[in-house]
Amino acid sequence: MRRRRTALLLTLVAFLPGCSTSWKLRTSPPPQYPLQWPYAPNRAKVTFDRALTGLTASATAGRALAAIAYGAEPADANAFVLPVAAATAGDGRIAVADMGRACVHLFVPAEARYVRLTGPKQEPIRTPVSTAFDDEMRLYVSDSSGRVYAFGADGKVLFVVRSAGNSPLRRPTGLAFSKKTKRLYVADTLAHTVYGFDGKGEMVIAMGGRGDGDGQFNFPTHIAWAPTGELFVADSLNFRIQILDEQGKFLGAFGQHGDGSGDFAMPKGLAVDKDGVVYVADSLFDVVQLFDRRGEFLLTLGRRGTDLGEFWMPAGLFIDESGNLYVSDTYNHRIQVFRIAERYAEPGR
Repeated sequence: MRRRRTALLLTLVAFLPGCSTSWKLRTSPPPQYPLQWPYAPNRAKVTFDRALTGLTASATAGRALAAIAYGAEPADANAFVLPVAAATAGDGRIAVADMGRACVHLFVPAEARYVRLTGPKQEPIRTPVSTAFDDEMRLYVSDSSGRVYAFGADGKVLFVVRSAGNSPLRRPTGLAFSKKTKRLYVADTLAHTVYGFDGKGEMVIAMGGRGDGDGQFNFPTHIAWAPTGELFVADSLNFRIQILDEQGKFLGAFGQHGDGSGDFAMPKGLAVDKDGVVYVADSLFDVVQLFDRRGEFLLTLGRRGTDLGEFWMPAGLFIDESGNLYVSDTYNHRIQVFRIAERYAEPGR
């Protein structure tokens, strides 16, 4: 019977003019009522937009025939399992690091194209932690097993970074690309250092070293560039956020260990919006906290839970050019997207 079905499929495909698969992002159903922070009747700084849960392929003729011959594909074949980071590029493409699938999901909406990036066969991606695009739409992926991958805009591997100068990468985690210096900055958690690499993967600068002084780190994880050109570093086990310039000069810090509003327990993802508001994901509190440039606590986004607008061990954060905040809601298996109100604190608004 299976041979007959296969023969039928091959016969039918032979008469098709051509088959192609188009993809789209899979989203969860919208909430029954608007979600905003702070709560109404206050004016919203952050509003829930959508939750991304994976990729869905259209039912093209070729896929329909394949389903006839072999049976329907599992509905969750391209669902996110443990998404820990997301980033977008200028053309709207999005990359999602998925530790659960040991890959990066790359989706290009303009082409309805989806590619699952797994790295070279001889050196596959094992534990993807962070993603970042440069201004040429090259994608960088950190693998905490000790590598940073560079992919071209077509999804092909360009090179793999394994060391910073003469020092092997120990646990590369957070990534951030500087449009000003054209460098990729990498937080190496076990080296307690942030490295800067040029476009060929050669190290050009090293910042930090272990300690609790200004410009020193204790297991740094995530990093992010502010629109003003400042580098924010989640100095995780010093329970603070440090601010540096492009050369590693210390500019400031805020945060402390605690369990109150504005305190940190496990700071991870970082992002800074155009107003200079700093967003920090705390995986132990299951929230995203908002601060001003001086470190004054402003607002808590979300709470522990599984509903929309709630989080379960959130990790990476990213803000795109349109002011959308992407929160990697890891153990809820989704990326939640929020709209940010700009110029929020201006008089009369």
